Amino acid sequence: MRAYGRRKVLALAAGVLAAATACSGDAQPQPSKAAATSSASASPSAPPPAVTLDEAAEVFSTVTVTSDTLRAESDLHGRLELALNLTTGGQTPLTVAAYLAHDYAPPRYRWGPPTLFVPRFGQGERSPWFSALATRDGTPTLVTFAKGDRWRISSAARLVPGEKLPEIQLDADGYATAVAPDDKSVTISPQFMGPVHASVAETGSSGVTGGLVAAGPHTTEVAEQIADLREQAKSDGFSYDSIFSADNYPVYALRTEDGGALIQYSLTRTTTTTTKTAEDDYIPVPESARWAISSQVLRRTMKLTETHQYATVVPSLKSPAPAAVIAYDGALTRASGQ
Repeated sequence: MRAYGRRKVLALAAGVLAAATACSGDAQPQPSKAAATSSASASPSAPPPAVTLDEAAEVFSTVTVTSDTLRAESDLHGRLELALNLTTGGQTPLTVAAYLAHDYAPPRYRWGPPTLFVPRFGQGERSPWFSALATRDGTPTLVTFAKGDRWRISSAARLVPGEKLPEIQLDADGYATAVAPDDKSVTISPQFMGPVHASVAETGSSGVTGGLVAAGPHTTEVAEQIADLREQAKSDGFSYDSIFSADNYPVYALRTEDGGALIQYSLTRTTTTTTKTAEDDYIPVPESARWAISSQVLRRTMKLTETHQYATVVPSLKSPAPAAVIAYDGALTRASGQ
């Protein structure tokens, strides 16, 4: 989080606190409970949306099938280049790492039928996107597709055990509503969700943003882990630090039935370990990083970079409560040292 600067973090926290108080299966769209109960309705004279439900279903099927096919191809290096044409945002470094860490033969996924959440974008929308909830290898996963020059997978996060997706607000035709990045009707605006989460993951419940996000394994427990590892490294003669940043990854948000938002975003975690005396101390390289660092130990420094993708439910300002992380996926995406 220090990538933002501590003053910026404090200013951000103050602003947020102020706001708070003021292979592939059948890709046919599945019905959602919210479709029958939504209070939102589409105008009878509204023009066709930029992305229709049928188009979204076709995109889901085409992209997931193509991705799985590439993972099974024999042209090792060529298929990674093709696979990258199907990804954007945090999915790009995760895909590269998946190929490199498995000798260009990454695990294949089997997708179940999707339930689609397609925002009703106007015809002039330059960057349309939509989300889908589907099982990936038997686990409910929230995946988001974004369109630039083509449709690509931008985010994929598995539902945390025991969690479920909130009811997404749909209009009479079954289309969802995208929440603007600077929306102030929720306790944390979508554009601030990543930085706030990063702050909590570093400083825990005692930090200036601690009360905004619920405690758990992807928030406060990470901060506790970092503090413990820092102390352990110090006693072992190393220096250790681990920071989170939101970088420039895209953020996607859907309006929920209760007026809140389901926000999807990515964070980068960078962990650095340095020896104090290079002659005597050695840094052990974790097994998860051996695909990038051939040595079992390093003499001076080691830098590990992870990419994490989340889906978090943020309440409406009318019913303020801590935001809750309900879906997550991530992996080590880069490692270096000497």
